[in-house]
Amino acid sequence: MFLERFIHYIQYEKRYSPHTVSAYQSDLEQFFTFLNQFEISPDDPAAITYQHIRSWMVHLMEDLTARSVNRKIATLRKYFKFLLREGAITTNPASKIQSPKTVKHLPVVVEDEKLSAMLNDTGLFSDDFAGTRDKLVVEILFGTGIRLAELVGLKEGDVNLYDNTIKVLGKRNKERIVPVNHELKQLLEKYLQLKKSENFDNNSLTLIVTNKGTEAYPKFIYLLVQRYLSHISTQDKKSPHVLRHTFATSLLNRGADLNAIKELLGHANLSATQVYTHNSVERLKSIYKQAHPKA
Repeated sequence: MFLERFIHYIQYEKRYSPHTVSAYQSDLEQFFTFLNQFEISPDDPAAITYQHIRSWMVHLMEDLTARSVNRKIATLRKYFKFLLREGAITTNPASKIQSPKTVKHLPVVVEDEKLSAMLNDTGLFSDDFAGTRDKLVVEILFGTGIRLAELVGLKEGDVNLYDNTIKVLGKRNKERIVPVNHELKQLLEKYLQLKKSENFDNNSLTLIVTNKGTEAYPKFIYLLVQRYLSHISTQDKKSPHVLRHTFATSLLNRGADLNAIKELLGHANLSATQVYTHNSVERLKSIYKQAHPKA
């Protein structure tokens, strides 16, 4: 009962994305499955104590990374905060839980010079619909910094070639306007013409479609990006998010204001954007070591 009410709350009141709602529900179902050994029902949240949550953490740490455990603990914090607000509990058992420490990794990027050279390689992308679509996907991700889910959700009507902008629906259904550079605008024009000339049966209004004209899906985009980044990078991570990281890092390295980058990326807090400053510091250190006689 309480779980269903919580899911309804984050889905319709907080307007979390379907992916986030699914993750929260999965985390809580795992937690309640663990509580079965203590004969605690999901309908009796007042019986859950700090020790129960702590035991679950220890259990999770056997198989998961600290980062994954922290995400699940964040779900519990949100859930018990909701129960406290609803009057279902009088004390929050998750309030004293300390999250396990995680190793902070810098965002993985590719060299923008190599990326630009790849996009200008006329022999890599074919001139037909599929090749133009593939190039457009990489150009949009690198040229706008939007997320994978945001790209998949783009409609043709979200593209404004008159104002050189794209309307993006981000997390929690928050809209933002992202500028489009001249090369990307030309590529969009070419792609839309080719898409129309294909005369697909379904005539989808979704911007990015497959070779059969159906709506592109996350795995399709992921594999596409991975395939092309393999031409210029040997690193393990070759995901669409790497292009988002590269977009932000490139702007910062060229003097863009951090708050402006925050707005372009659709971050809710500046702290999420500040992670890219570390990449810039590492770049400066590298330049210093190469150029200074006493480095």
